[in-house]
Amino acid sequence: MNALRIGTRGSALALWQANHVADLLNRHHGIEAELVRIRTSGDRLQSASVAQVNEQIGSENGAKGIFIKELEEALFAGTIDLAVHSMKDVPTEIPAGLAFAAMTRREDPRDCLISRTGRALKYLPQGARIGTSSLRRQAQLRHFRADLDVVDLRGNVDTRLKKLDAREFDAIVLAMAGVNRLGSAKRITQVFDPEVMLPAVGQGALGIEIRVDDKHTAALVAVLDDAETRTCVTVERTLLHELQGGCQLPLGALARIADDRLHLEAGVFSSDGRESVRREITLSSGDPPSAGKRLAENLIAAGAEKILRLAGRSVG
Repeated sequence: MNALRIGTRGSALALWQANHVADLLNRHHGIEAELVRIRTSGDRLQSASVAQVNEQIGSENGAKGIFIKELEEALFAGTIDLAVHSMKDVPTEIPAGLAFAAMTRREDPRDCLISRTGRALKYLPQGARIGTSSLRRQAQLRHFRADLDVVDLRGNVDTRLKKLDAREFDAIVLAMAGVNRLGSAKRITQVFDPEVMLPAVGQGALGIEIRVDDKHTAALVAVLDDAETRTCVTVERTLLHELQGGCQLPLGALARIADDRLHLEAGVFSSDGRESVRREITLSSGDPPSAGKRLAENLIAAGAEKILRLAGRSVG
């Protein structure tokens, strides 16, 4: 049998994720996998701001899907059998003919702070320079401490850490999952509780995307699917879809399951952090889309629509 071809970006984190899936497939089925590196729009535009990305791609929503578009094209072309994505990078609508056949068990979804001095966010000096490319993180940082100098920072994890070490920033904010996966957990200064910073939709979860007509690959990867992760990510993505959002919407959300109950909390924040709406809901874990839809309605009823319109999103 020919080796499965796994499409992946070329960053250290993406390669770790693809190798992780390859190892799982080998462990379960004894099959070998070949990694196929594909350079995406997001990789080519790493140093560009979100506005520049949108301008170069030619769409207000250009930043949506920039890390997966070329991987999906390779799937359609048949040059790869499956693609491994960070679910936080995946738009809520995927092309017809493709599907996520598995989502592996989720890593810790929270964000973390890495500071040069080892100080937690609360104790950083006034006007401290904090780097992050995420509008969601920027808005919540400003909401927590309006005095911070929050600056756009793009690039892979290694690039961001090097800029921190070069004293370009006092601290940076990263997804804890990526830091853990790259073996840099010892550098973490503070793990953010959701009360301080809600994570991105799908953060910490890996999705395996395939062609819907590829029954062979679907059967192989099915064993890697984690039901709890799929439920929680589905809830979060339904919420995001209802709010007409993309990866640059200042929305944080986190779904968790305990005692067969699903708890979902989410918040929408203005870019300057001055306005915010947070709500939460607890339902049976049996109907994930319903939970996401209901919480989106609750957020809008509480005033989130105004913040979303300021962010350039139309709701409804």
